[in-house]
Amino acid sequence: MSEILKNLTGDKDGMATYDYIVNNVDSCLDDMPELVDNLRRVDISGQFLASTARFLCAVDREKFSPWLTPLIEGAIEKDRERRYIGSLLQAIWGDDYMDHVDELKGKDDNFRRIYKRIYPGNYI
Repeated sequence: MSEILKNLTGDKDGMATYDYIVNNVDSCLDDMPELVDNLRRVDISGQFLASTARFLCAVDREKFSPWLTPLIEGAIEKDRERRYIGSLLQAIWGDDYMDHVDELKGKDDNFRRIYKRIYPGNYI
């Protein structure tokens, strides 16, 4: 484990890990498993898990796809007050996600889980 990753294990809320990913997005690919694990461990609100998922999807969805699911799952688990996961709907599934709600609910468990929590009255 690199010295930087050792230092990030002391991250108190996920902000330092998120900042590291943002500032080193071109060179941190090999460290992503440890970085995602660290975020899942320290981010108690889901804020930085959701932010990291949105950022990585915007930078290169295909390149970072192996880590999007664990980031999204972590955000869903941690964001009990639904402050951050709602932003994932548009960022991950596109501006037109509302036009494809039924299709997305049927094929993507993370979409279904978020949609159900954000729009409980619309969930059928």
